[in-house]
Amino acid sequence: MTASLKLRTGGAVLVDALRIHGVDTAFCVPGESYLAALDALYDAQDDIRLIVARQDGGAAYMAEAYGKVTGKPGICFVTRGPGATNASIGVHAAYQDSTPMILFVGQVGSDFADREAFQEVDFRRMFGQMTKWVAQIDRADRIPEYVSRAFHTAMSGRPGPVVLALPEDMLTTTVQTADAAPYRIVESHPGAADMQRLREMLAAARRPIVLLGGSIWDRAACEHVRRFAEANGLPIACAWRYQDLFDNGHHQYIGDVGLGINPKLAQRVRESDLLVVIGARLGEMTTGGYTLLQPPRPKQKLVHVHAGAEELGRVYQADLPINASMKAFAAAAAQMVPVDASAWRESVGTARQEYLDYNARRALSGDLDLWEVMKTFRERAPADTLITSGAGNFSAWPGRFYPYRSLRTQVATSSGAMGYGVPAGVAAQVAVNLLGPGVAVVGDVVDHRRQ
Repeated sequence: MTASLKLRTGGAVLVDALRIHGVDTAFCVPGESYLAALDALYDAQDDIRLIVARQDGGAAYMAEAYGKVTGKPGICFVTRGPGATNASIGVHAAYQDSTPMILFVGQVGSDFADREAFQEVDFRRMFGQMTKWVAQIDRADRIPEYVSRAFHTAMSGRPGPVVLALPEDMLTTTVQTADAAPYRIVESHPGAADMQRLREMLAAARRPIVLLGGSIWDRAACEHVRRFAEANGLPIACAWRYQDLFDNGHHQYIGDVGLGINPKLAQRVRESDLLVVIGARLGEMTTGGYTLLQPPRPKQKLVHVHAGAEELGRVYQADLPINASMKAFAAAAAQMVPVDASAWRESVGTARQEYLDYNARRALSGDLDLWEVMKTFRERAPADTLITSGAGNFSAWPGRFYPYRSLRTQVATSSGAMGYGVPAGVAAQVAVNLLGPGVAVVGDVVDHRRQ
């Protein structure tokens, strides 16, 4: 990138940096604390779409969903104080779901700092434990440096959110500074020894299960995993909220491992002699409150593949930890020489039937038969329908009874955050340019006293 040394405001330098790093969409609730950035965004409207939300939490949800669907950082702008505290719910969702996201927060001017000025918050302390990095840009000439680091951090290893605070006077300062080059994604790859050891462990197993989860998959990676599974006759399960990583209609898909897990699948996980976990970070929901696998040393042999080195050994000690991106590992797995699957091939069919039986028709009381609602939905919705949902008991219905057929058709949070479905639906449709159908599933508390 050729250095640009013309005189610019901090706001203009910031927006130029966003363009350089490939940003084409941003979400916001306008605020007086970052007016200079809004002016620059207005000047850049041919390059960057600015989607204005009614509430900061909704804007942050949109940015998180956008990052989840596109695989690149979702961008959000909010104002200081209440704007940032409202937006924190989306930041927390991005952290728990490993979604790349960058939140820019307007901040009080430097001459007011540390006086508990109007709406002043120390964002380093506030966001410290729910981000990969949080910082404040105090000098306009260092904006390209900070923004470059933000993109690299959000996309490296285990992806996640970054927060940058923008003092009001910094954004209005005029400076001459050079722009940075576009960020580059650095992927980790499995070694030949890792793949050889994986094959040896598969060959020695009798009751293996593959568990898929995590973020930053693409269609090629999902296809490679399918080829790996078919070549080795492996049963495939998906972590909670990641059911769209493998075609639920495939004869080797045996269900999701999370809230409301099929008891028979839970028992299979407990009794397996080899778990190959690809991408999932093995949190509370995926492990049944850390009971399906016993920490720190599971009784099952464990292969744990994850892009973030810090996740390997964090709770569970794997027999074979592999630090690799999903794309790189899946490509290597698809090339692996298959093993003899005769020891478990028949049990895969049994496990598949258990999945179908668990989702079969149930007699329900009440005026509205939600199983029939989901049946009708399954029959009429195209296979590429994108479904978003927040938290609550209502979300169990599409989570259990709707078969996800392809990547980017399930957009939901694992953080338990409510109110996500509608803003996530808006962002998802913006991300895919309204090319496919989309449905936001929402619900409410039922007052049984009125029945």
